[in-house]
Amino acid sequence: MLLSLVVHTYSLRYWFPTTVMLGTAPAYLLSWGVWRLLSVVLPARFYHKIDDRLYCIYQSMVLFFFENYTGVEIVIYGDIPKNKENVIYLSNHQCTADWIIADMLAIRQSAIGHIRYVLKDGLKWLPLYGWYFSQHGGIFVRRSAKFNEKAMRKKLLGQTRCGAPMYLVIFPEGTRYNPELKNVIADSQAFAAKEGLAVLKHTLTPRVKASHIAMEIMKDDLDAVYDVTVAYEGTLDSSGRRRPAPSMAEFLCKECPRIHIHFDRVRVKDIPSESVYFRRWMHDRFETKDRMLTDFYESQDPEKRFRFPGEGRPSPLGLSKTLPSLIILGGLTLPLLLTESGRKLYVRTWVYGTLLGWLWVNVFP
Repeated sequence: MLLSLVVHTYSLRYWFPTTVMLGTAPAYLLSWGVWRLLSVVLPARFYHKIDDRLYCIYQSMVLFFFENYTGVEIVIYGDIPKNKENVIYLSNHQCTADWIIADMLAIRQSAIGHIRYVLKDGLKWLPLYGWYFSQHGGIFVRRSAKFNEKAMRKKLLGQTRCGAPMYLVIFPEGTRYNPELKNVIADSQAFAAKEGLAVLKHTLTPRVKASHIAMEIMKDDLDAVYDVTVAYEGTLDSSGRRRPAPSMAEFLCKECPRIHIHFDRVRVKDIPSESVYFRRWMHDRFETKDRMLTDFYESQDPEKRFRFPGEGRPSPLGLSKTLPSLIILGGLTLPLLLTESGRKLYVRTWVYGTLLGWLWVNVFP
């Protein structure tokens, strides 16, 4: 009985925030739908301004659970600009929680509403979320030979021409680094060796096509590139070997005590535009990440182990940034659930929103 109680309590750590985040999605979608209809005759720039604000509300509520609720400590190395900027965010990729890290940095610049993601194509099938990420400016891409360059260019040009602020999140590795997937790591290292590139140990060899296209199209509106390296503390086993980074479920179950984020703002003029030199620049950046992660996980020097170079400063997120969004979305959702007509509308939003969303992301990739 005691074991059953422990298991039940542990599962509630995950199911409670998940239920709230998924449960408020229909109310959020209905609010967005009303605004979309009202804004049909308005300039695109005005529509994006309010859409970004609505997105900010939902993502701030998500951060309430991933940061305030979990109590995870965020340690940042480097100075995050206080002002909003049009940027490309490049980071190593380890787990499904990585996109939350981009939110954590963006909210500290009051720029969370401007986030657009470059996502793997399969995520477009997520009910409601896949479609909404797409209409908010997200770009779904396939890997290697199936990469649709034309679709990405079209989506980025549409965003930049209407003047939408951009905080474009890209994970150049193309898939997650998982130390248990030896074949994926071996293939990545073999490719690097074949191309005459440095073989990396704690990251995969970066792919450059999506990042280079983004640089090319956004160069006239781009303020900087954010080079971000992330390490999740508590991911070594008893023998000192690296384990997979926490999944979103494990994160919500408070299994990650601390996240270390190394932040480097790179000037656009310091990044080569030619594809060959850009590829070298990108790999050099990942070599630096790999060295930092090697020290983080393997160094015998206590001054280097479980920390990044430079001064690491804890960066707590105040409830004033997240709790109001939870209250707003909760206030919109509860009236739907308290009446029979509201519950029917709630269910129909999930069903029809999902079906129309799947149609949308396939007709308008």
